[in-house]
Amino acid sequence: GDILSLGPNAGRILARWGLHDRLWAVCGHHPGLNLHNHLGELVRFQKSEQPMFGAYSYNGHRAEIHGILFEHALELGVNIRMGEEVAEYWEDDARGASGVTLMGGEELEADVVVAADGVRSFARKFVLNYQDRPKPSGYAVYRAWFDAAEQGVDKDPLTRHMVTDGDVFYGWIGQDVHMLTSSNLGGKTISWVITHKDDTGLLDTSSLPGKMEDVLKIVQGWDPRCAAILSKAPECVDWKLTVHDPLPTWISKSGRIILIGDAAHPFLPTSAQGASQAIEDGVTLAVLLQLAGKQNVPVALQAWEKIRYQRVRDSQVMGESTRDKWHQAKPEDKGEKLDMPRPAWLFAFDAEAHAYEVYDDIREEIEREGYSLPTLA
Repeated sequence: GDILSLGPNAGRILARWGLHDRLWAVCGHHPGLNLHNHLGELVRFQKSEQPMFGAYSYNGHRAEIHGILFEHALELGVNIRMGEEVAEYWEDDARGASGVTLMGGEELEADVVVAADGVRSFARKFVLNYQDRPKPSGYAVYRAWFDAAEQGVDKDPLTRHMVTDGDVFYGWIGQDVHMLTSSNLGGKTISWVITHKDDTGLLDTSSLPGKMEDVLKIVQGWDPRCAAILSKAPECVDWKLTVHDPLPTWISKSGRIILIGDAAHPFLPTSAQGASQAIEDGVTLAVLLQLAGKQNVPVALQAWEKIRYQRVRDSQVMGESTRDKWHQAKPEDKGEKLDMPRPAWLFAFDAEAHAYEVYDDIREEIEREGYSLPTLA
């Protein structure tokens, strides 16, 4: 969506890279989630904790957070080429090499290729050796981000509460629907997202222009603040949510091309962990490649898969359970049972430290018993 949420499990990594101040400046700082039933009765206030488990969360506009990470990569000397399209992935086991061929015919060779090409990954076919496609989740979201003053949010008594006292975070839950909205940057911008049932089949694109009349139909009979906030958006996106059964592997046959992030394990928005798990993926992989060295890239990737596979699945399931409990809640349901989960196993985790701690044992296990496809508990 428009908001990129990074939990403390990712936040501790980004702070370690020296990015806290830059990220903090572009993120929202609400006191907590005001959760209502669809009629507008407050059923739970879940206080925001900053820091949590010794690290900060960051929630801001996707483009601004991407920009900070992009600039950081350039500062480190990373060569980033925009507008290039991969025509083919390849690996040469005999030479211990892998690479890509670009649409223009240029060939790029490396010790390892990390394919972070999203839920509709082109690399996935090479890694799996068959065409695997995402499937509709049965849900879609409408989402928007806009300037509060330009859209008169402060002038409407039904929306004024979004901008009069700094950043705020509101939610409404009903049968098969939930809506979340927040103000950011001291009430200067508004974002909203509304998740609803959708039986559209798999399309060539996940993102379409939304129709406001369709959005407003979803909240007919709801707290009038919902329609008021939704209708302030000058436009919105209709985003079809797709899911994947767990892939049998994330590693190519010769162990030199790897799927990472949404290409390996797409997340639902209710997990608020898609970006965080991708960062965990990346830092874990970096540690293992450092420890293994160029001569042992396949072992590093196999160890990475073993470390990440179950943890990622547990995080995905948490997002599904959050959606289901909100969508099945009765109007009279109240209290802590409606909270967004903040388990220590997820948020207190230090992916970098963990990778350093467990690599040698996992490497020895792989060398002793050989590589096998990952399994889930």
